[in-house]
Amino acid sequence: MTETYLIVGLGNPGREYRENRHNIGFMLIDRLALRLDAKMSRLQSKALIASTRYGDAKIILAKPQTFMNLSGQAVQGLLRFYKLPLENLVIAHDDLDLPFETIRLRPGGGAGGQKGIKSTIQHLGTNDFPRLRLGIGRPPGRMDPAAYVLQNFAKGDQQILSETLERAADAIFTFIDKGLDEAMNRYNGIA
Repeated sequence: MTETYLIVGLGNPGREYRENRHNIGFMLIDRLALRLDAKMSRLQSKALIASTRYGDAKIILAKPQTFMNLSGQAVQGLLRFYKLPLENLVIAHDDLDLPFETIRLRPGGGAGGQKGIKSTIQHLGTNDFPRLRLGIGRPPGRMDPAAYVLQNFAKGDQQILSETLERAADAIFTFIDKGLDEAMNRYNGIA
């Protein structure tokens, strides 16, 4: 039987947010779609999705079209529709507490101030679901974190951003091929 995986990237919909640090989860979904030659063209359960294949697995790529703090609505709707267990889900999101270019897979945990994860925990009724934390670093000086995450990545950061997204995509493929433990062992903390 074919395994199905749901890979959700968190971000805010709309052109004005597209390059924001907060949208690195969407950027990862776009990178995966590019590598899998999939088109993000269908709206389902309040998310823009693409359904594609990777080896023997079926993959649903999703970008919730609610704003970040309501992301759990889309995640819950898609999980229910596809009748997937939590271990076949990965939520990719920005993380202020990790240095830029660091990625970290986790089997669960708290929201750590990330409103999309908080919403997902509320809607699923558990925090036991895999997530891929994409480091964006702390804001400089006394800058408000809320303002920082809504800024675009600096021009000088584009190469590192692209390399980070490639590594994160590789981590997702390892998760699908070999499981969460192997993906964590191979990719956590490597910059």
